[in-house]
Amino acid sequence: MLALEFPPLSHITNWPEFWGNDTYGINKVVLVYAAAALLTMLLFVLGSRKRLVPTGAQNLAEMSVEFIEDGIVMETMGEKGLKYTPLLISFFFFILFCNIFEIVPGIQMPGTARIALPMFLALLAYVIYHGAGIREHGPFGYLKHRLIPPGVPAALLVLIIPIEFIIAFVVTPFTHTVRLFANLLAGHILLVTFAVLSSALWVKNLSAVILPLPVLAVVAFTAFELLVSFLQAYVFTLLAGVYIGQAISHEH
Repeated sequence: MLALEFPPLSHITNWPEFWGNDTYGINKVVLVYAAAALLTMLLFVLGSRKRLVPTGAQNLAEMSVEFIEDGIVMETMGEKGLKYTPLLISFFFFILFCNIFEIVPGIQMPGTARIALPMFLALLAYVIYHGAGIREHGPFGYLKHRLIPPGVPAALLVLIIPIEFIIAFVVTPFTHTVRLFANLLAGHILLVTFAVLSSALWVKNLSAVILPLPVLAVVAFTAFELLVSFLQAYVFTLLAGVYIGQAISHEH
């Protein structure tokens, strides 16, 4: 009878420190964060160099700026949101690079599968879009803008205001966090599951009949996770743009 041993969830998402201790240390996930940050900065350092014939990095940087401006900024905020383009580009590429490490051999760990990073990025976006709203409307004007929809009868405000407050100031950062974290963690678990299954079947000498199925599943899920990595980076960035647009708009 074939017995498979799958690693516990704590082993899948937690990596031991190879320098430091449990409180302050460096492990594989920390290196993923550092590499993603360096790759993001390197992309735009190379892309910012002025050349008569643009290089691949410069072309990619220019295309990225156009993609974020046309696909997110103009769609969610209009021209007044162009000043937020660098922020949204940084969000997109940093998250994308963190996600991509899920399918890099030898690393195979998306940095966003640890909830700390999605939570930090969501809270950073939270501070930015509420700060932008306060700057645009003033403290009391912003509260009125977010909590009191136009045209609502005064008798309903006692119900509407608490609901709007919970949505705008409590639920939004939570959903912004969980959407990114849950999708990447689920994909990581799927890849680990089928990789362990393939390895176990190979050891049990059942490869001739059964192994191609889990191996094909690993290949298919790897391609799928590549798409998910891009989509989740785009969705997180898009939602950040939507929230900033809602905060600075003068129409509810």
